[in-house]
Amino acid sequence: MGTDFDTIVILDFGSQYTQLIARKTRELGTYSEIHPYNISINRLRQISPKGIIFSGSPSSVYSGNAPVPENDIFSLDIPILGICYGLQALARLLGGKVSPSTEREYGRAILRINDVSSLFKGFKKGENTTVWMSHGDRVEGIPAGFKVIAATKNSSYAAIADDNRKYYGVQFHPEVAHTERGKEILRNFLSVVCGFDKKWSVGSFIEREIKRTRERVGDKKVICALSGGVDSAVVATLLGRAIGKNTKAVFINNGLLRKNEEKDVEETFSNGFNFELFSFDAKNRFLSSLKGITDPEHKRKTIGREFINVFEEKAKEFGDVEYLAQGTLYPDVIESVSFSGPSATIKSHHNVGGLPKKMKLKLIEPLRELFKDEVRELGRLLGIPEKIIERHPFPGPGLAIRIIGEITEERLLILKEADSIITEEIKISGLYNDIWQAFGVLLPVRSVGVMGDERTYENACVLRAVSSVDGMTADWFKIPYETLEKISSRIINEVKGINRVVYDISSKPPSTIEWE
Repeated sequence: MGTDFDTIVILDFGSQYTQLIARKTRELGTYSEIHPYNISINRLRQISPKGIIFSGSPSSVYSGNAPVPENDIFSLDIPILGICYGLQALARLLGGKVSPSTEREYGRAILRINDVSSLFKGFKKGENTTVWMSHGDRVEGIPAGFKVIAATKNSSYAAIADDNRKYYGVQFHPEVAHTERGKEILRNFLSVVCGFDKKWSVGSFIEREIKRTRERVGDKKVICALSGGVDSAVVATLLGRAIGKNTKAVFINNGLLRKNEEKDVEETFSNGFNFELFSFDAKNRFLSSLKGITDPEHKRKTIGREFINVFEEKAKEFGDVEYLAQGTLYPDVIESVSFSGPSATIKSHHNVGGLPKKMKLKLIEPLRELFKDEVRELGRLLGIPEKIIERHPFPGPGLAIRIIGEITEERLLILKEADSIITEEIKISGLYNDIWQAFGVLLPVRSVGVMGDERTYENACVLRAVSSVDGMTADWFKIPYETLEKISSRIINEVKGINRVVYDISSKPPSTIEWE
């Protein structure tokens, strides 16, 4: 996509905030892509970005395996903004001095503005603003050609600039909400320094993607994996706009769905959409393939492989099918691909890492570069009903990764009932649209309980609820005690096999949203 829109490239040095930089730049109307810090210069030339941002990193520039970009990056004559570690890497590579601090600077700091010609255009010279610091090393000498444009009490070089070469660095994080005017600083880099016009939008994406799909597919048929969630619904609708009834939306009941999911999907998508819907019951097939498997990665890959087997079989039945379309999003890509160092693989996603290496169908992933909130906006522009748009995300591997341990029909039935109660009570309480995801997790743990006068020894269920914007970071949601009490009471009383409910209060990071 970088060749279709003016692009800002964000080099990932391993910061937990890298995805947030991408989100902020897109909110400012600039298309952004995240790439590994060691991307080749030839690849950068192909993308032809109008600007580059170096992300932060937990590393020290002095460590033996410190992430650094290719030195030829400075031959590209492209504006660069270094953030936190990115500033230190920029300074050191250009001949400045960086030293370890006696103590780490973390938290809010007061930034005093010395220059208002570039990053701080629109600010007042001498004014103070709050910024967010998170660093160990510090710059103690700036490279030739640079000047100081802002400072804090503990960082004499909190922001530096070389206006001739258009190289800039800030020791703080403008992408986080704690930096009061961080968005303005990023906007100034994009517009004042790089010369971006506000061109990127989800609306512009639709026409571009329709055209691209028609050119690629021609008069061939495309199988679209439809799950009932917003991602796959948007993909199917987008393809329907592009190639009409040649879009074969295939819904597979793999037995790992939420309660009554198959009925809801068929009722929702049977009419009013410009694609054909086909439903297939493959429950026994999937559960048989998962028998005895407890490792989460093995589960994901088994489910991904089985999906592809079914799709390839159906492709033969439809005839003249060369493509499989699915709703992979940017967070799936980021979390499923290791960047050889800074970004460790968190999980393989069945839409990404779980696919078999040898696959007959060619893959189409029109949402691969979008975040979740962008997909929801796209869905509204495509006229998809709000009840689908606002559905909580549901993982591709389904309940298989919410049942810790082996998958059995009995355990699936237990979790489906508990999960249904959670959703129902969340909706009754009016909290559904405030929560990113709320669901149950069945643990391979049994605990002692008492029901009536009898001792029980049954399963423990975890209630997980988080708030988020795009799923890259998430905070646990503070459900009121009254609602928690109703959920717990109903699950224990109504779901045979559960006698204890616990509440997950961990955030992402360090935890993930899903348990597996």
